[in-house]
This record gives sequence, structure tokens and C-alpha cells, in this order.
Amino acid sequence: MIAWCQVVRYLSTAIADDSLENAVALKDLEVFERNEEGIETAIGILKQRFGEKLKTSQALREQHCHTTTYIPGQLPDAVVFAGSSEDVQETVRVCAEHHVPVIPFGTGTSLEGGVNAPAGGISIDLNEMNAILSVNDEDLDVTVQAGVTREALNEHLRDTGLFFPIDPGANASLGGMAATRASGTNAVRYGTMRENVISLTAVMPDGRIVKTGNRARKSSAGYDLTRLLVGSEGTLGIITELTVRLFGIPEAMSAAICSFPTVEAACNTTILAMQSGLPMARIELLDAETVKAVNEYSNLSYPVSPLLMLEFHGSENGVKEQAELFGAIADEFGGSGFDWVTKTEDRNRMWKARHDVYWATTAQDKSRRGLSTDVCVPISRLAECVTQTQADIAEAGLYGPVVGHVGDGNFHALIMVDENDPAEVERAETVMEKLAMRALAMEGTCTGEHGIGQGKRRFIRLEHGAGADVMAALKIAIDPRNIMNPGKVLGLGD
Repeated sequence: MIAWCQVVRYLSTAIADDSLENAVALKDLEVFERNEEGIETAIGILKQRFGEKLKTSQALREQHCHTTTYIPGQLPDAVVFAGSSEDVQETVRVCAEHHVPVIPFGTGTSLEGGVNAPAGGISIDLNEMNAILSVNDEDLDVTVQAGVTREALNEHLRDTGLFFPIDPGANASLGGMAATRASGTNAVRYGTMRENVISLTAVMPDGRIVKTGNRARKSSAGYDLTRLLVGSEGTLGIITELTVRLFGIPEAMSAAICSFPTVEAACNTTILAMQSGLPMARIELLDAETVKAVNEYSNLSYPVSPLLMLEFHGSENGVKEQAELFGAIADEFGGSGFDWVTKTEDRNRMWKARHDVYWATTAQDKSRRGLSTDVCVPISRLAECVTQTQADIAEAGLYGPVVGHVGDGNFHALIMVDENDPAEVERAETVMEKLAMRALAMEGTCTGEHGIGQGKRRFIRLEHGAGADVMAALKIAIDPRNIMNPGKVLGLGD
């Protein structure tokens, strides 16, 4: 590892100088050229160690760089299917010795090119690391391997009276969710992965296995390495195990829908509900275009106007009171068709329709591909940001429905583009640029939950200023060879 005096020099240089270009110590963050000899040597060594668990077929490599946006795929040179922290450790050690990139892979739901391999290298597939190691029901926590998916965990917990609430929509792996600091529909009540990861086990760039904490709910001992790794997108280490919080399944749950004349009315209802202290578990916004797509895809008949989907958790009486109070607030802003349901099958049908928004939208125009982007702003600016974004999309002549986790100011636009039409792609990119810049101008963030990956590296400096230099210095200190998911999150010349 790099000497500590060099770390201090890197940090002081970066903080004192406002330009990454002038911080010579940070030059290594550029994606290095392919190391053909090192890659060939590393694959040979790993093949001897892992045998058939190392694959180099074209089809499999393509699967391990796919992305759900238009960002071109960049294939790794091989895929290692790891079964333990030690498998990951051995792979990283070989790659570190020969200066070969490693790219962690969970379920592949990256939206910003996070699993691409711009300099080639080894993709480490963690899906076989799917053991639930210990359920500590009295302490409300569980320790799992990184490949366990959120649905598999909740199925395992079904008879314990506990559940894991973070729900990004896709059946993502918990390791991937931690690496990207995922959140989703329940974040307004239960928080994001940042609040729900207690500790991690990770393989660092030099091959050491590090545990960032124990199961205590709080600690004042040392730096918070857990939070450093949560959201680092595989650029500082590879998460192999994690301990996360669990919650008791509420006595009662009810879901509701309510239509509004405008997006602004729906957002203002949300703001007042939050200010009134209503403990909503979920509150999701679908604009009229999204409702139309959802109706057709999921065989529903919601009014084609802006719609809020809600869920309340608590006691029987508490849930009823919450729903009634929300209905009264919605009336003030022209809400209509307020309807709430308590049956599990009805709630599940509604939320499945919400989770299928991506597929519902892309089904509207199968000749185009969805370009998904998100931002997060203070909720007082949410209505303004959403309506201005809708206007930008319309002005660009594009189809781009908007949905949002409006309880925490986070919303998404799914812009459909013809990848073979450069002018259309450019118009879509311009809309995305305006959206990110608008969010930053409103004291928000360029991404609430999708992450930076490759697609939003250019906004890191605009959002964090000199803080981006500190991040880069930490990256250099921890990963001086730049083998951990290079070309993601931070970079020069963006």
C-alpha cells in the first residue's frame, strides 16, 4: 500500500488546489490502457485455480457488461464465479500482482454502466455467494453473503415476523445494493442502504479481507469504513458479506391511490402530508404518461392523470387514521378517486404495477431503448423540478414518462431513444444534462439512487467541488494501482 506520508501529501495537494488537472498525484485515476500481458497471465493463473468456474465465452462476457441504458457495453476478458470471500480474495490478489482490473458483478441491474470493463479485466460474479449466514431475530439483524437477493432474504424471513424493507424494484443482490447505496419505494420510512447496513466484510485492492464493524447498533471507534464502502460502487473494495437491519412486519398495512389534476398538486399534497407528520411507508408519483403505460401493461384502469400510490404501516386503528388524514389533505389539492385497500393480494397487484413501470414504458415503443436517469431535490422544490423536466422532454420532442419516490424528493425520467439516431440521442442527453444541472441548482443531487458509474462522472466535481479531490485522494490511497472498477465514479477530463 502507499505510504501514509504520500496519502497526506495527496490530500493536502487536492484540497489546496481546486483543479484535478493540477493535482499530479491524481493522474492515475484515468483508465489505464489494456494490460494485455498482465490479463493473459492472470487468466492463466486463475484458470488453474478455479477451473470451470472461470469462463471466457463471448456470450457470458457480454452478459457481464450489459447495462439497461444505451451506454455501450465493454466486455471483461473473463468471468470468475466466486463462492466465498476467499475466492474473491485470491482473484483480487492475482489481479493486483499483474495490474489487471477487477469488476464486481451482482445481478447486473446497473443503470449507469457500473459493470462495464473499459480496460478489460476480470469480472467477479458474486451470485453463487448466496448464503444467509445468521438471523439474529432478537437483535433485528441478519448477516448474509453479498449475492443474496432482497426477495430471497424476505422469503427466508417469512416465518420470523421480520422483513428487510429496502426495495429498489429490481430483485437486486444485497451486496450490489450496498455498493450503489440503493433505496427505493420504502425509503421514505425505512431509509436507504446507508442507514440499514450495520457492517461489511470486503476484499480490498491489495487482497486483504477487512471487516468494518461488529453487530452493535452504534460505535464511536475509529473511522466509519462501513459508510465509506456503502455507495463506493466497487471502486474501493468488493463487498462479500454484510450485516443489515431487520424490522418487524407491521400489524396492519394498507395501500391507496389518489389521482390529481396536475403533477404540482400531487407534489404539494406530498409536501403537506410530510409536514403533517404522516408516517407513510411509501408514496410514489406516476405522471399521466406513466399511468397510461401502466394501465395497458398491467391491465388496470386508473384515471389517466397524475397519480399517487401510497402505503401505510402500523396498527389497525393507526393505519385507518393515517389513510383518512391523507384523504383530507388530498382534497385540499383537488385529489380524487381516493381508494385504499388492505388485502395483501390487492396491495401486491398495485405495487407490482409500480415496479413494472420500466417494462410498461418500454413496451410503448419497442423500436427505442429506455434511457433512465434520476435526481433528488429538497421536497419543497420537487414540483418545480418535475414540471420543468416534463417541459424539457416535450420541447425536445421525446417520450419520457416521469415517476418518483416523492416522499424523499427523488424522481426518475425514462426517456425513450432511437440508438441509431445520433440527433435523438443528443437531444435526450441534453435533457439529462439540464435535469442534473437543475437539481444541483436546487441544492439537490445528480443522482438519488442510480449511482454515478460511467454515465454521471462529469457531475461529481460540479456537485462536490473540492470534495471530489478528497474522494480522488482516498481512491489513490486505497487503490494505488487503480484496479478496482476503474473508470467509474471518479476520473479526469470529465
